[in-house]
This record gives sequence, C-alpha cells and structure tokens, in this order.
Amino acid sequence: MNFGIPIQKIFIVCVLVLAGCQSDSKQQVLATDKSQVAIRAIQTRMFETPELNRMVRTVIATLQDLGFVIDRADDELGMVSATKLDGYAMRMTVTIRDKGAKQMIVRSSAQYNLVAVSDAKPYQQFFDALEQAMFLKANEVD
Repeated sequence: MNFGIPIQKIFIVCVLVLAGCQSDSKQQVLATDKSQVAIRAIQTRMFETPELNRMVRTVIATLQDLGFVIDRADDELGMVSATKLDGYAMRMTVTIRDKGAKQMIVRSSAQYNLVAVSDAKPYQQFFDALEQAMFLKANEVD
C-alpha cells in the first residue's frame, strides 16, 4: 500500500529513528553521578600477601560464599569473573595484580543489567568478606 510517500523517505525516517535510540557508551560512562576516581576508590583494595595464586583462590571462595557462580578464572592473569542470580543478574569481575614484592591490589567491577554499579554497598560486602577470608587464611583457620 502506498500513501503517496516515496519508499526512500520512509526508509530514511526509520533509519534516523533507530539511530536516535542507539545508546552511546561514552554517554553511559558519563551518566554516573560519581567521578571515576571515586568509583575506583570504592572498587579497589590492597592486601598484604605475596602469593597471586592464593589470592585468586581466596577471591573465588569469597565470591562463591556470596552466592556467585564462577564463570571464568585465570590464576596466571589474576582475573576472576562471576555471576550472581538471586532475583537479579549481577556480574562481577575481579582483577588482582602485584604491587611490590609483598602486596596485591584487588579491583572489582560489578555490572547490573549491563550497567556499571557505582553504589558502594556490593563492593563493600565483597571486600569485607574477602578481608575476613584473608585473615582466616593468614591465621590458618578453616
């Protein structure tokens, strides 16, 4: 059915409407109400341990204790990725890297429905549990 509107004009209008619906990743990053430095401070902690493998195993155990299912883990790269399905889907990726001979920097990054989590609560829960696990391992308590 043709209502007197050329098909090319209809196509152009559809393309422009769809392009207007596209989400720009730069806009998503800038949409957060906190600065990137503040978010990084929430996401990062330092631990006194020289053993990357031990730290990765502790991160895995901590995430599992918090109800996450481990998707991927690489102890050589110091990376663990996990998903929590508890009425919602949250994905957390944790990276671990050396800082000197006796310290590790642990950074967690969480996403909820593909949107970065900037709320401090999930990060605080993770790091509180991780600190407790590190304390228990350091004092050889099972």
